[in-house]
Amino acid sequence: MARAWTWWTVLVILSLDGLASYAADDASTKEPLIFTVASNATEGYVRYLRSAKHYDLTVTTLGMGKPWLGGNMKSVGGGYKINLLREALKPYRADKDRLVLFTDSYDVLFLAPWAKIQEKFASFEASIVFGAEGFCWPDESLKSAYPPLEGRGMRYLNSGLFMGYADKLYKLLKTPVKDAEDDQLYYTKAYLDGELRQELNIKLDHMATLFQNLNGVEEQVVLSLEPSEKEATLANSEYSTKPAIVHGNGPSKLTLNSYANYLAGAFVDGECQTVKEGRLTLSGGELPLVTMVLFVEKPTPFLEEWFGTIAKLNYPADRLDVLVHSNVAYHAGTVKAFLDAQEGRYRSLKVIEHDGDFTETAARNFATKHCELRGCDYLFVVDSEGHLDDPNVLRALIEANRNVIAPVLTRPEKVWSNFWGALSGQGFYARSNDYMDIVGRKLVGLWNVPFVSIVYLVKRAVLPEVSYELQETDPDMALCWHFRSKGIFMHVINVEQYGHLIDTEYFDMTRTHPDFYQLFNNRHDWEQRYLAPGYKQQLEADFVPQQPCPDVYWFAIGSDRFCDDLREIVEAFGEWSDGSHSDKRLQGGYEAVPTRDIHMNQVGLEQLWLKFLQLYVRPLQEKVFIGYFHDPPRSLMNFVVRYRPDEQPSLRPHHDSSTYTINIALNTAGVDYEGGGCRFLRYNCSVTDTRKGWMLLHPGRLTHFHEGLLTTKGTRYIMISFVDP
Repeated sequence: MARAWTWWTVLVILSLDGLASYAADDASTKEPLIFTVASNATEGYVRYLRSAKHYDLTVTTLGMGKPWLGGNMKSVGGGYKINLLREALKPYRADKDRLVLFTDSYDVLFLAPWAKIQEKFASFEASIVFGAEGFCWPDESLKSAYPPLEGRGMRYLNSGLFMGYADKLYKLLKTPVKDAEDDQLYYTKAYLDGELRQELNIKLDHMATLFQNLNGVEEQVVLSLEPSEKEATLANSEYSTKPAIVHGNGPSKLTLNSYANYLAGAFVDGECQTVKEGRLTLSGGELPLVTMVLFVEKPTPFLEEWFGTIAKLNYPADRLDVLVHSNVAYHAGTVKAFLDAQEGRYRSLKVIEHDGDFTETAARNFATKHCELRGCDYLFVVDSEGHLDDPNVLRALIEANRNVIAPVLTRPEKVWSNFWGALSGQGFYARSNDYMDIVGRKLVGLWNVPFVSIVYLVKRAVLPEVSYELQETDPDMALCWHFRSKGIFMHVINVEQYGHLIDTEYFDMTRTHPDFYQLFNNRHDWEQRYLAPGYKQQLEADFVPQQPCPDVYWFAIGSDRFCDDLREIVEAFGEWSDGSHSDKRLQGGYEAVPTRDIHMNQVGLEQLWLKFLQLYVRPLQEKVFIGYFHDPPRSLMNFVVRYRPDEQPSLRPHHDSSTYTINIALNTAGVDYEGGGCRFLRYNCSVTDTRKGWMLLHPGRLTHFHEGLLTTKGTRYIMISFVDP
């Protein structure tokens, strides 16, 4: 009997296995049904379908094009989804072998083909499988009614993802439900009905084997890329599983958006694919109408250059309506200069003056309405911090063909940018894992992000959703909040180096030429404006510098603007020394070889000038005085000298208290003054007709005894530093 019983048990087990195998095989031969519900083809829905297509999955969408409203014109609830699904399943209500998958759409991605989905489902040995999560809602009191959790995992049902056999699912939906009722509660109560749960063999995916609901477990989920794989997928590090479908339920939608930048073939072999998809081509014919709005909302250095990049945009002026809002009286002259220069060029040009009593929020909202009134296709917003160095940036943004898109702009040599890769729990900046790779362009492509600012393009279709108002929130934060709440994706693109950002934090408008003081904060722009155009070529290995006298070298170092601004800074200060030996500015109060001068520390430029010596003078010195290195250089005497026939026309022979001296001409011989120059007595060699912005560099003490030659007419200005005294 014992042997017979054992044999019978084995026979039954083998028979059951055979039946299960037969059922699985039979189910696999029938075309699966994949359903979702969506009323509008939002970007989230399009992304969902893209992921389905990537894995050759065919999805039937229920409710598309129908208003999400009930008969009384009130918003419906999840019961509407249940009723749509029940109706769709009627033809299959007796089909025991056909698998049906239901998913939400706007916040869902497929991560695997059907064979893998079916394989994972089969591992549960269930008729219906629901995804699970760590929160019991919408009725938290039902927590205690859930069956005890065996082992680890997420305990509670989530209705956004489920799968089962058609006949069982139809029976699950037999209980009537009103459209306005809650689907999550409906399915929860069905699962908690022990008899129904057993009858329909319903199980939960506690360990994200098949379904991954992200809310509350974002830290468990990571992007995974095996060495043998070309594409990334998701892995749950807590349970060592790789789910086939992911759901950004609840507040985890932004996490899903971030992962979706890489999943379902969005990145293949390290290359972004989505940036190539759905593109427009701007070639021939009439280009879209763009309303370009220029905002000057804060004191901003290098505003002239910003306007210059705007004027150089490679886009037909007759397709641009330009609106300028300046909220800064200091910049009124610069704004007017732009308006005067561009008058008659654009399709229209309008300005909201700083005294127009428009707040920033009001001006931005006005710009949106102005765009609509002008019949625009796009709204292009450019704040004064964003310099558009690539003239083709507007074309690139239009061709990318996204509802909201911004070029990635950063502060040069820094990681501060015009977008956020993630948000904190309080809705402020948080650094995403890929942020550094995006701003550093180690990854190149297109990304869905939660926040953009400073420069961005908005399609006409989403303008009705544009609002810069939100209580106690700045306009940029408000705009992005509204976009996120409406499910409108914001993208950034970094395929090219489109431009850069200006740091506005330490811009002191009380100074004369405050841009001159920006070397530390905006070095890139400072160099563009103030370095001599040919400066960098002088650093090349094969460059041979001019040598007008023995060991006296001549280099182009400052632009005309450099010379003019520095000269005007010291003249505005106006407290020139009297040229006597008595000088309270010096330690000891005595100057052996006095000049009429103003020291850099008197006009707040001492530290900037020392940095100038380090960054721009030292490399030239090392090139010509080989073997001498001192980084950073030291200099206690940095000053502008003024020579006039009626004041101090010349300077007696002397040695400088320096290892080497620099002498920069700040104005033009023969135009601003006559005479002047420097004579090196030992070599009986003079340098006259010095060039504006050019620097004489020569040894200081011992060998180069020299004098300042007579200025016979006008005013001569030179900038002197005694380096390494």
